[in-house]
Amino acid sequence: MDLTPGKPGKPGAMCRSPSYDARMVSRMPDIEPPVRSSSVKISRRRRAALKAIAVLPTMFTLGNLLCGFLAIFLASRDPVATQLPFGWSPLTCAVVAVFTGMIFDALDGRIARLTNQTSELGEQLDSFADMVTFGVAPAFIAIMLVDVDIPFLAQGKGDSLLDRAVLITGGLYCACAALRLARFNVEIKSPSVSDHMSFKGLPSPGAAGTVASIVLLHEYYLAPFMHDHRATGLETMDETWPLLLTKIGMIMVMLLVALAMVSRLRYSHVLNRYFRGKASFNTIVFSVVGVMAVAIVPQHAIAAALVIYALSAPAAWLWYKTAGKKGDTDQMWVADEEDGEEDDEDEREAV
Repeated sequence: MDLTPGKPGKPGAMCRSPSYDARMVSRMPDIEPPVRSSSVKISRRRRAALKAIAVLPTMFTLGNLLCGFLAIFLASRDPVATQLPFGWSPLTCAVVAVFTGMIFDALDGRIARLTNQTSELGEQLDSFADMVTFGVAPAFIAIMLVDVDIPFLAQGKGDSLLDRAVLITGGLYCACAALRLARFNVEIKSPSVSDHMSFKGLPSPGAAGTVASIVLLHEYYLAPFMHDHRATGLETMDETWPLLLTKIGMIMVMLLVALAMVSRLRYSHVLNRYFRGKASFNTIVFSVVGVMAVAIVPQHAIAAALVIYALSAPAAWLWYKTAGKKGDTDQMWVADEEDGEEDDEDEREAV
């Protein structure tokens, strides 16, 4: 059988169409479809909208940071010489700034997830903002509340043991807040909602809210009494019982919430767990009751809610330990067992 290429009618013959010429095809110019000006305008508008959406979570995070700065600035003002709206004291305005920072902190992450604009830069920026608003600001507010002089350096009454204890506790609170935020950045798996259903350790906003709410109650009940005593000629309030109780109380509150932040206690993420998707009937009822309580007695309702949240994980842990129940995976001792099992597996693999 003749398989010579080029012969027609033979098997394997290679025949080209007479209309095909590679040189003619190579010389043909590239023809692109016409671009409509309307499509260009739409794409530009879309890019501008996407840029605006990407900046929005960052703006909320920076708003949280500026609220912390404003809280520190307001807390440093003289309560007697400073006139503020609604007759509020500087510490009351500082507490409101901290609560406003909590609102910004709750919205920035949610907006970033809704717009799919989560990034490592945003996470780090959020931690720095939380350190200022929920770490430094509450400690500074508490120190200014109890009228601490200059411990360790001042002479005479300005260097009392109680003032030293307040200053050391404030520094410990700041250190624990930094450790809590750093541990969160390391242990978080992803920015998805499923990985934000609970926290290991008291969240820094919850700790700051607990301290700030106690300060708010103090300003509502005891601040007028202490200001009246200052007006009568007492430069320091060490001789009065309100300041003594305030100093001891703030030491205890800051110490407890600081230890709770670095503990392994599991705290629920209230918004993601109870208000995501369809809320149950009980959740709606409790929400309505809470809003009514805040509207009627805001100082008492806010303080009660935040203190209950700070005590919820220790109370649940004690209940499961005392009752001998196994509990769910959000409890501290279950998390410890899981971590222990993982460590044992890692050790066995290493061996």
